[in-house]
Amino acid sequence: MKPHSGELLVHTSPFDSARLTTPRLMIEVNLVLLPVILAATWYFGFGALLIVAAATAGAVLTEWGFAPRRAGQGRGATLADGSGVLTGILLGLTLPPGVPLWMAFVGGVAAIGLGKLPWGGLGGNPFNPALVGRAFLQAAFPVAMTTWNPQGGFAQWTELRGTPLAPPFLGSEVDAITTATPLSRMKFDGDVEALSSLFTGNIPGSLGETSALVLILCGGWMALRRLFDWRVPVSLLLTVILLSGLFHLIDETLCPNPLVMLTSGGLLFGAVFMATDPATSPAVPKAAFIFGAGIGAIVVLIRLFGGLPEGVMYAILLMNAAVPLIERVTQPRVFGR
Repeated sequence: MKPHSGELLVHTSPFDSARLTTPRLMIEVNLVLLPVILAATWYFGFGALLIVAAATAGAVLTEWGFAPRRAGQGRGATLADGSGVLTGILLGLTLPPGVPLWMAFVGGVAAIGLGKLPWGGLGGNPFNPALVGRAFLQAAFPVAMTTWNPQGGFAQWTELRGTPLAPPFLGSEVDAITTATPLSRMKFDGDVEALSSLFTGNIPGSLGETSALVLILCGGWMALRRLFDWRVPVSLLLTVILLSGLFHLIDETLCPNPLVMLTSGGLLFGAVFMATDPATSPAVPKAAFIFGAGIGAIVVLIRLFGGLPEGVMYAILLMNAAVPLIERVTQPRVFGR
């Protein structure tokens, strides 16, 4: 109402503009990933930056070249929301430290070309694009994706791990030192890594998954900023704790203590940055709990009884496929019925 006018002003919705827009969300998540990238470069040298850059370049160039043009806008307009850059960075952080750069680039192309654009772009994709890119690389180049190079300190910052400069589809004459991840040693050798190494990140593994401390701090900051639905990571991690604790009580040789399960592999990275993807996770609160619990259960089952030492990627992709069914079952009752 205007003062003293007696006229009623009518406006269309929305009446309250959103404070957190999609571009701002993507920018904030990219900024939160900076400590993870710094930790990766500390342990695996500047080659980690090259791998992340190659994966990001593949994702960005694919979206720039093949994304549908918007009315009145030029090529690459969809890159303004920042999701293409975020996809490339996330993919790069899930790769081994010695993977060739051309493979990282191809993974970025697959992430956008298979995991995002065919489904209509941002918001229409049922699967996490970064994990689609990694699954493609896992299927196409299994040896490179399961070859792990040892970590090092700042003294080896300029040393390249593995053969990142190998020519495309050709072998390299450079011999590289390889090692096994804590999950591989635990599953196949019964050797459990010390918690101190798992927390700090001084262990072999993918670029962004090694330091549990950094990931916990990043996840806590994102929770305070409300950058994701807290129900997903909480239910995921609680399920892992309960199931691994149960199996640990039944047989200590089969399953280590829950803290080791939580801090090893890509569980924390997946819980913080992958499972919480708003486009591929449920919007219904009850469904979010089921979604996270399902991921946690599948991870524990694959790690303990599957043929692979790790299962976070497959668990998230499987539950991504189940999101429509979960939301249908947990849909709130319509008011008035």
